[in-house]
Amino acid sequence: MADGNVPANFSVRLLFGFVAGFLATLIFHQPALTLLWAAGVAPFGPFPMAATQPFGVPAVFSLAFWGGVWGILFALIDGGFPRGGGYWIMAFLFGAILPSLVALLVVLPLKGGPMGGGWHPPLLLTAFLINGAWGIGTGLILKALTSWFSGSRDATT
Repeated sequence: MADGNVPANFSVRLLFGFVAGFLATLIFHQPALTLLWAAGVAPFGPFPMAATQPFGVPAVFSLAFWGGVWGILFALIDGGFPRGGGYWIMAFLFGAILPSLVALLVVLPLKGGPMGGGWHPPLLLTAFLINGAWGIGTGLILKALTSWFSGSRDATT
C-alpha cells in the first residue's frame, strides 16, 4: 500500500457500496416488487411501512439499510465481475442469489417463518427477481458514484 490514497479510496468505495445498495433498494428493488405485486405474482406488497423491532423504523428503511450492507459486499467483489454485458449478468445473479438465500434460509427462520418461506414458487420467484433488480441497480448506482468521484478528483488535480 505504497499509494497513500488507497485507504481513503477503499473507504470511499465501501461508502459508495453502502449508498448504492441503500438507494437501489428504494429505486429498483421496491419498484420491481410493485410490478410483481400489481401482476398478482408477489405474495406481499411494496414499500412496507410497518415498524420494525427494536427501533420502530419503517420496514422499507430497514430493508434499505440491509441493502446498503449488501452493497458493501457488492462493492468489494464487483471488480472481479466480467466487463461489458457480463457485468450486468453477474450483478443480477449476485443480487438474485446471495441476498435471497440469506433471506430465505436465515432471516425468515429467525423471524419464526418456515425455512425457505415454505418453498412457495411465487415467493421464490419474487425474491429472485426483486433482489436481481436490486443487484442491477446497485451496479448502476455504484458505477455512477465511482465515475463521479473519479471525475471530481481529476478535476481538482
